[in-house]
Amino acid sequence: MSEQPKKPEVFQEKKSRVGLIFAILAVIIIVQGVKIFMDHEDKLELKEDIAVEESEHAATMQRLNEIQADLELKIVELEKLGGDITELQAAKEEIEKELQNTKKRDKATISRIQNKVSGYEELLVAKDKEIERLAALNEQLYTENKDLKVEANQLNRTINELSEEQLNLQGKIDVASKLAIQNVKVIAVSSRGRESESPFKARQVMQLKVTFNISKNDVAPIEGKQLMMRVMDPQGNVLFDVAKGSGTFFYLGKEEFYTATQEILFDNSQQEVIFFYEKGSNYETGKYEIEVYTEDYKMGTGSFEIK
Repeated sequence: MSEQPKKPEVFQEKKSRVGLIFAILAVIIIVQGVKIFMDHEDKLELKEDIAVEESEHAATMQRLNEIQADLELKIVELEKLGGDITELQAAKEEIEKELQNTKKRDKATISRIQNKVSGYEELLVAKDKEIERLAALNEQLYTENKDLKVEANQLNRTINELSEEQLNLQGKIDVASKLAIQNVKVIAVSSRGRESESPFKARQVMQLKVTFNISKNDVAPIEGKQLMMRVMDPQGNVLFDVAKGSGTFFYLGKEEFYTATQEILFDNSQQEVIFFYEKGSNYETGKYEIEVYTEDYKMGTGSFEIK
């Protein structure tokens, strides 16, 4: 009976505990709410950051594509102007690697690429100035070359005219320097050593003796000459015997036979030249022609007759 008055205190204590529990729960709910709110805000901020990063990344990649196109144009222009494209080629290769990289870019990577973009833009500006300088230089060189070409063309015309004159003069000299023969005589030498002039009988001819003088020519140089003599029978056939020194030579691009040949030194003294030829068989009756050649031209002709 003595403990009953304490019941209100116990009730009061329980009531206080319940209030405390509710207070604690309220604090927990509030804290949890704040946390949820903060988490929500963080997520919104993260989404915004991601959206910004993606936007910056897309803009950066777009700018890289534009810079790549600009670099290709600058490379072509500089190559035409003869400039150095090493830096532009290196930058283009770096950009190609960045564009081929499909990995997700973080903020730091995007920032690094943006810094490179700034560097590429500065490079493009510098190369624009170089292109302007080279274009101006090339224009100056083009003008100078044009003037030089005009002068060169005038000089070439003068040279061509002089060359043509020289060729004409050389042609005249070549014609004028050709040697000719004169005083052609054909003598028949018998077996007894007797000499007789044309016409003569076949039995009188054991050996032909052909003599002539080389005409004076002050244009022709003093030099050695090979002379070829052709003796042609009445039918136009060349008397030919390899054993007696006959052979062939080229005249007007065609191979021809000669009867006899000898080397002389032309000394412009109207020197006399003598050819001996022994046929070894009887001559047919009729008129025989004699032609003398040197190099690629005919020096002169003669004839004799067999009765």
